Amino acid sequence: MDFQLNEEQQMLQDTVARLVRGEYSFEKRLTFSETEAGFSVDFWKQLSDLGLTAVSFPEELGGFGGGGVEIQSVMTELGRGLCLEPYLQSVVFGGGLINQAGNDSQKEAWLSGIASGELQAAVALQEPQSFYDLNDVQTRAEKKDGGFVLNGHKAVVIGGHCAELIVVSARTSGDARDANGISLFALNPDTAGIERRVYPTIDGSKGCDITLRNVQVGANALLGEEGGASEIIEYQAGRAIAALCAEAVGVMDVANELTLDYLKQRKQFGVPIGKFQVLQHRMVDMMSELEQARSMSILAASVADEEQSNERRRVLSAAKNVIGRSGQFISEQGIQSHGGIGMTWEYNFAHYAKRLIMINHQLGDDDFHLERYAFLLQAS
Repeated sequence: MDFQLNEEQQMLQDTVARLVRGEYSFEKRLTFSETEAGFSVDFWKQLSDLGLTAVSFPEELGGFGGGGVEIQSVMTELGRGLCLEPYLQSVVFGGGLINQAGNDSQKEAWLSGIASGELQAAVALQEPQSFYDLNDVQTRAEKKDGGFVLNGHKAVVIGGHCAELIVVSARTSGDARDANGISLFALNPDTAGIERRVYPTIDGSKGCDITLRNVQVGANALLGEEGGASEIIEYQAGRAIAALCAEAVGVMDVANELTLDYLKQRKQFGVPIGKFQVLQHRMVDMMSELEQARSMSILAASVADEEQSNERRRVLSAAKNVIGRSGQFISEQGIQSHGGIGMTWEYNFAHYAKRLIMINHQLGDDDFHLERYAFLLQAS
């Protein structure tokens, strides 16, 4: 199998790489994280001006019709820069849910804005009690006056504090953990009854908890068939997992570069510490974990847009497990190699390590996906 990017894919990756290198220094990132938006509005505009927010959408909606490999190319370079912009939440996950579940009028109303970067979306699927089970939904949507009334609580909605559209899962029938009975709604966050509590996350981005109290919406807010959103959510979560894996590879790549540079420069007993054999072996182990993660990221990208199957589920869980473990290993070994400076706020390695830990816990950590992989293997 040929794992090389074609000419167009390579041009796409080079474009993102040049943009990140030129506009997203570590010092700027610290400044961006302290703004009200929590990211660079100007950088987001540059992403949209270059058409990068339209990569994964159909051409008729202003997109380029790209797939998992194209998303991988973008996310890997955004990972290298530790970019804070909500690309995953708005373009990959939120846009994916609307593209798969929405009707023609909904796609025309929202996807063109997401593709152009003028509209930012966020995804509110997790709840305080749900852990990693996206079918564990206690938020309720009841029919009233031709529309719906929503009540519930959504947790850790990354990018939800500034999104202009929030895709929310709510139960229209069934018990709390049933796969059937879950529906998707596209909400304007300014709608009466929606409250957002904003807070910083450990990796420098911003998240929020969303409380829904008697939120009344029209029938046009419903995405797809009522009660039939579970499979759509699972499929698009798989695409988001593949994108997270690609981002993690970019983060790990730079983390290894930083560690190697430090081993070459830091001296003890008059020689660079990189001369010590035990640290050389540690660096080799870190590079081996990176290459294993890179291979799994390529595999995840190759199945991200395939039809849903147990094989696709197994591949994505395997990739998330391997990349979660590799990211944790590189973070821990890099900190050990650096010593105390590896955990200081002013030094960039600590931020790469924190982002890797955050990625591991998004959409299921390594233990969760190991159990899921084993279950799927037995079910085959």
